[in-house]
Amino acid sequence: MKNSGFSLLELLITMALISILLGIAGVAANSMRNKYNVETQTKQMFADLLNARASAMAKNRAHFVDFASATQYAVYEDTDSAPDGDGSLDTDSDTQILLKNLEHGISRNGGQTVTFDTRGLVTSTGQTVWVTTPHGAGSDCITISATRITIGVSNGTENCVAQ
Repeated sequence: MKNSGFSLLELLITMALISILLGIAGVAANSMRNKYNVETQTKQMFADLLNARASAMAKNRAHFVDFASATQYAVYEDTDSAPDGDGSLDTDSDTQILLKNLEHGISRNGGQTVTFDTRGLVTSTGQTVWVTTPHGAGSDCITISATRITIGVSNGTENCVAQ
């Protein structure tokens, strides 16, 4: 009589190996997803900063990006003291254009508000915004100067190395 099947021990060993491999794959996939989410969040903040700058120039009115908390930021248009605004952020009377909640927390230096004047120039320079838990993402910080906004990678300190 011919025995043509698998023993219970062989099936258990095979299932254990498959479980271990799936566990390793799950951890790797989670790490890749976190990197992707950090990079996506950074690129979205970068795009929102560029849009605020473009709107300030197009409407000839100051725009503000307020990083008031580590989990969200807001974009305001200066509509206080019509018709041109008064050049300063007043969250009660200026028009909020965008409110963005963040999945990953952020930190910043150089102040909590980025102000774009009517020419699209940043009035307070030397600001950096970065994701506090970068997960090794390809881009996780933004540097803001008077005439330029650059996206980059944090080097573990408050420095952002442009890409």
